[in-house]
Amino acid sequence: MIKRALELTAIFLATATLAACGGGGGGGGGGGGNVSSPAPNVMSVIVDNGPVGNVNQPFVSIRICAPGSTTDCQTIDHILVDTGSTGLRLMAEVLNPAILAALPVKQQGTDDLLECQAFVSGYIWGTVRLADARLGDLAANGMAIHVIGDPAAGPVPADCSTRGGGVSMNSVATMHTNGIIGVDSFVADCPLCATRADLPAYYTCPLGTCATVQVALADQVRNPAADLPSDNNGILLAMPSVPAAGATNVTGSLIFGVGTRSNNSLGAATVFGVDGYGELRTWYKNQGYWSFVDSGSNGLFFTDASIPVCANPAGFFCPTPSPLALSAELAGAATNNWTVVDFSVANALTLVTTSPNTAYSNLAGPWPGASSYFDWGMPFFYGRRVFYAIDGRSTPAGNGPYVAF
Repeated sequence: MIKRALELTAIFLATATLAACGGGGGGGGGGGGNVSSPAPNVMSVIVDNGPVGNVNQPFVSIRICAPGSTTDCQTIDHILVDTGSTGLRLMAEVLNPAILAALPVKQQGTDDLLECQAFVSGYIWGTVRLADARLGDLAANGMAIHVIGDPAAGPVPADCSTRGGGVSMNSVATMHTNGIIGVDSFVADCPLCATRADLPAYYTCPLGTCATVQVALADQVRNPAADLPSDNNGILLAMPSVPAAGATNVTGSLIFGVGTRSNNSLGAATVFGVDGYGELRTWYKNQGYWSFVDSGSNGLFFTDASIPVCANPAGFFCPTPSPLALSAELAGAATNNWTVVDFSVANALTLVTTSPNTAYSNLAGPWPGASSYFDWGMPFFYGRRVFYAIDGRSTPAGNGPYVAF
């Protein structure tokens, strides 16, 4: 299978102008996302302002240790839960220098292994290091992680720095998070890199001269959920509903495993098979789109020229009257079993000026890329239990990859 890297995920990075309006009143909503009691496979999720101020960003805290150590450890908060990418990525600036030094750089032959990835609005560059990660009460040990903005990576190669519009996002200030935990439906972040050495993803830079390299799947930055000792066939992101005016500091759960325990049972969820890019299909206003369900995007992003776009906050819709009651149909990548999904689009300016909160279920904007996709971002998750089955892993509904809700 092939996996698109980060180009189609984390749209919040391109639309962070709402950040200054985050915070304030409101309360958590009720709904279908609550977990009744803690369990070893559960991590608490919070949607708050984040490290620099933003909305609709689900965060967890992860304890990072040097491989095999129980003392060389640090807990990193505000790590974005991203169901649209693969792998654990931490900002170097939030790691204590002693902890960073204790995480060995992964070797490719005799050279340090480095990585470049791109978002819609920028690129990231850093080392690949080894770490033990504590996820709830489960541990992914000896895992390859991406340390973004690591000084040890050296200068950014030219064919990396031109990706993502040529904008560096190697800091918390530009990334708007302390890290990313990518828990999509795939095991490794660049399957094509296992057979090709010409892709601008993995590098070695001996004597300061960088070249792209081929990297085996087992040596790549990997999905932490896939490397757990149990509950490792996928994840469930369970979030409560929020009122139309939004809510502040909404809490939910990141639950590991699909159908492995009573707290991650599929129940009556509908399964949507995804392709090698993690995509399914959406039919909206007599137009078909490839689409993806992505908690790393802070809004619903799609093409609709009939909905006015805000002058400020830029990148979002400002319909009048507001809200708009809309619907679309979803189907798997290779099936024609369509399911109707109703959603609402509110005036973003009205939302952030009259109800300054951190979680909104009706925030949307125009798709920013040249090719049109339908991005079911974080608003889609409120009031839902959304499952991601990992490619090739067995679940009660068959092998992944799939999304279910």
